[in-house]
Amino acid sequence: MLLSDLPPRTPVIVQSVEDRQPNDPIARRLRELGFVAGEPVEVVARGPFGAEPLLVQVGYTRFALRRSEAARVQVAADAAEAAA
Repeated sequence: MLLSDLPPRTPVIVQSVEDRQPNDPIARRLRELGFVAGEPVEVVARGPFGAEPLLVQVGYTRFALRRSEAARVQVAADAAEAAA
């Protein structure tokens, strides 16, 4: 599942960030911000017009991302949350 498709307040874990070109600056910046494999993430809120931007929390930090940026982040259900 992609982060951009995630319903609000659904905790998941980052699997990967997609590079769309060699040495992709957007993918690199997302990783620098903390979007790395195994990190907890959730969509906190969506903007009013076209659901953009997305307010995303990764770890304890919140960021506003465009949907196109969030679509680069592959996520999976949190195993601990799924078992509960």
